[in-house]
Amino acid sequence: MILSLDQGTTSSRAILFDRDGRPKAIAQKEFTQHFPKPGWVEHDPHEIWASQVGVAAEALGRAGVAPAQVHAVGITNQRETVVMWDRRSGEPIANAIVWQDRRTADVCDRLKADGVEAEVQRRTGLVIDPYFSATKIAWLLEHTPGARTLAGAGHLAFGTVDSWLVWRLTGGTCHITDASNASRTLLFNIHSGDWDDELLRIFGVPRSVLPSVRASSESYGLCAASTGLGSIPIGSVIGDQQAALFGQLCTKPGLAKNTYGTGCFLLQHIGATPKSSTHRLLTTVAWRIGSRLEYALEGSVFIGGAVVQWVRDGLRFIRSAPEIEALAATVPDNGGVYLVPAFAGLGAPYWDAHARGAIVGLTRGSTAAHIARAALESIAFQVADLLDAVEADADLALDELRVDGGAAQNDLLLQLQADLLGVPVVRPRVTETTALGAAYLAGLATGFWPSTAALEHQWQVERRFEPRMETAEVERLRSGWRDAIARVRSG
Repeated sequence: MILSLDQGTTSSRAILFDRDGRPKAIAQKEFTQHFPKPGWVEHDPHEIWASQVGVAAEALGRAGVAPAQVHAVGITNQRETVVMWDRRSGEPIANAIVWQDRRTADVCDRLKADGVEAEVQRRTGLVIDPYFSATKIAWLLEHTPGARTLAGAGHLAFGTVDSWLVWRLTGGTCHITDASNASRTLLFNIHSGDWDDELLRIFGVPRSVLPSVRASSESYGLCAASTGLGSIPIGSVIGDQQAALFGQLCTKPGLAKNTYGTGCFLLQHIGATPKSSTHRLLTTVAWRIGSRLEYALEGSVFIGGAVVQWVRDGLRFIRSAPEIEALAATVPDNGGVYLVPAFAGLGAPYWDAHARGAIVGLTRGSTAAHIARAALESIAFQVADLLDAVEADADLALDELRVDGGAAQNDLLLQLQADLLGVPVVRPRVTETTALGAAYLAGLATGFWPSTAALEHQWQVERRFEPRMETAEVERLRSGWRDAIARVRSG
């Protein structure tokens, strides 16, 4: 089997896949979210590691599989989150700064005012935003006592979460990342395929802290015996959204998927030539296999499924996330209520780091059910905004949207999504596509599967959601959403 380690924003998961790409055992553990100040989000790197290695052992135990029976490990991870540690001790110098964190919004505003964004976007395919890693790295270097000194002496290591996991899995012998994760830092030139000296200068990041950039499907090293995973080869590293794109077998230009996770991420494969967006989408590395880089257009929603967690934990309208579907279904529509979950600013296509969330349209007749429905609709509205931009950039209308992620189990959400998009929304039988993509890439690197073509028969449809809402009703709903968005914009 292949063991996939899926390190997400709110939990660490481990899944064992067989040769047919079917999950045979799953283990998951949530970990602590730290909010030290408004707009700040942190994780404890030790807790990330402990939860991830713990669920790996748990999955093996549930399947009754010994490490020696595992062909390879694949790793997929929350992207843009920054971990920095001392190479000598392996100790983090601070908590990880999570991709949702907005503490560097003012720094990003100053960089934009300095007129460097166009050049940064040309080299990276990204916009300047606190979402990405570079300003987080610079913040840690400036605000952590002794960090600059450690970096100057060559003792400091930066990594996105994949790098941290590989470092720990290999007992501190391997400091690497892959091209998909590197392309999310604002420091990586997507044309040359390497770190860029001009970008390092702009953001004030020393090259000495960076990991080496490797392919997404490659044998990097063996797990150390101290991890409890024996000597399993590590065969893939890939950012979670690119992993889902591969897991959905969107390996040809034009194919697209949306992942409904903590955030929502719509990616369309665009081939081996990067294409600049004119609608504020991102051009990102999809993966590197061998020496070949492939690219995707991406739209990122910061708060997708996380809005359901907020309804559960903040408003306490429901006891578990799946209950939101039944609550929302008790009303026929949103009753004029719109919820804009800009808890961490707005992502594509708005890129407004200073926007904040709001519920608009409340009346005395508004109920918890209306707010729950508005929360689900907010996810679908944001994805519709992304698809508008993707279609305009790619000049290609989608035939269907493949979906995955935790909230993709919500039938009401997916029907709303199909209605708003006007195209079928397709849920595959295996929705663990993020972990599956990492497993596929690890298996391809180590000979478990012979080729990508050999995998294509494994993708099978579980359900298609066909659009059925009248066009006039869709436009009425989206007009109300656009009005709600305008109310929370900072500009």
